Amino acid sequence: MAKRRRQAPDVSKATDYTVAQNRRARYDYEILSYAEAGLVLLGSEIKSIRAGRANITEGHGRLRDGEAWLENVHIAPYPPARENHEPTRPRKLLLHKEEIRRLERTLGENPRTTLIPLRLYLKAGRAKVELGVGRGRRSYDKREAIAKRDSARSMQRALRHAVRESPR
Repeated sequence: MAKRRRQAPDVSKATDYTVAQNRRARYDYEILSYAEAGLVLLGSEIKSIRAGRANITEGHGRLRDGEAWLENVHIAPYPPARENHEPTRPRKLLLHKEEIRRLERTLGENPRTTLIPLRLYLKAGRAKVELGVGRGRRSYDKREAIAKRDSARSMQRALRHAVRESPR
């Protein structure tokens, strides 16, 4: 029997299809607020994103001159394209002025905060990025977060076992 080739997911029907996720950011940063933004992309970039070839782990956001920019996000070149894009070029974020002002205010009020891309996804065929305003965690904060997560997990496990063993 012949093996089936793995096909790219059909993103036209999916409402939210996550392309890239920055899981490390939730560990390294305490996320204070969230925002959803669209991206200004070239044709080869959106095709590459739809193929799932993007990496946001090294990316960050920057606010300058009343505009929001996403920098250092790697979107791989799309091989069939005649004219390709630069993989890590700065990309403009599509946000309302009031959202940009709110982000500027949050970044200005809180020390040690930065704008971090948490998730790159496709929503109704358009590329969106979920941004988080994050404050850097120190190593003792990280250990505390791990301890909380482990204790919550063990409590859930104990609850499951208690429910399973209770007489019906």
